[in-house]
Amino acid sequence: MRLGELAQRLGCQLEGPPEIEISGVAGLEEALPSEVSFFSNRRYYRQALETRAAAVIVGPTEQLSGRPLLRSANPYLSFAQAIDLFHPPRRPAPGVHPTAVIAPDVKIGRNASIGAYVVIEEGVTLGDDCVLKPFVVIYRGARIGHRFFAHSHAVVREEVEIGDDVILQNGAVVGADGFGFARQDDGSYYKITAAGSAIVEDGVEIQAHSCIDRATVGVTRLRRGVKVDNLVQVGHSCDIGQNTLICGQAGLAGSCKVGRQVVLAGQVGLAGHLTIGDHVIATAQTGIPSDVESHRIVSGSPAMDHARWLKCVAGYARLPELYAAFRKMRAGQANKMPDGPGSPGEA
Repeated sequence: MRLGELAQRLGCQLEGPPEIEISGVAGLEEALPSEVSFFSNRRYYRQALETRAAAVIVGPTEQLSGRPLLRSANPYLSFAQAIDLFHPPRRPAPGVHPTAVIAPDVKIGRNASIGAYVVIEEGVTLGDDCVLKPFVVIYRGARIGHRFFAHSHAVVREEVEIGDDVILQNGAVVGADGFGFARQDDGSYYKITAAGSAIVEDGVEIQAHSCIDRATVGVTRLRRGVKVDNLVQVGHSCDIGQNTLICGQAGLAGSCKVGRQVVLAGQVGLAGHLTIGDHVIATAQTGIPSDVESHRIVSGSPAMDHARWLKCVAGYARLPELYAAFRKMRAGQANKMPDGPGSPGEA
């Protein structure tokens, strides 16, 4: 593909010769003279100057002299789109593998691709263009929309509802029992039946080995466009707002309500029954014990305003020196104190 055609297909403004032949995409340090890269973080300015890439996707005002540029309002998005142009997603051919076990009343849409050892229980509905890779299991009564893609060992539990264009990566589980047990008089625990369900709306992706628990009663809901990273736990009866990102190893206890376009970074933990407002950012390893208002950035454990947390971290790094100075100051003050009545210095 020539650079001019690539610019046109990406909607970028080209600064450079359009006839350069482009063979692919790569990072700044790895790019070959026939590949395109991107630059959006000033930390990588030196690499951008030294890259061998044929052209670099940059922002509207970025300057990199001496090389062709593709100007984009969102360089990272344009680079992602360029990847798809050179590496279009591959879809398995339609068909049902002979080892798949499918209940007689299952309704399957057009062009389904169902792999080896898939199990689909009674009462399930699958939309058009669905892909179930080997060893996927769909429990009874699940209702799944169009263009569903489930990778190997993903599980959709009973009565779960899934919208269109949903992706489950390997080992993801939607609708497992929540962690609910009532303590009995003898100290043992009585299992609370998870009588509710889980709803995953359109455009959601749940990545490898993440668990979305069903509600005890009612529903657990992941709203449109939510993205869940690997090894995430979403507890029973949670409600996750549109286009929220939940990053790796984050954990949400039961009955949390999370707003729209929230970012919960890696290893963030939420206590139960919390409300997190819209557009909140919780930085990595934040522990959140109470509600958070919209449009805030929080850090630390327990969570506090991010700017205050930065000051606390700076102070904590100097704590040994500060403590030593404090002890020295206190000792000096004690030595200057006048002798009291009855002290050895009294005449």
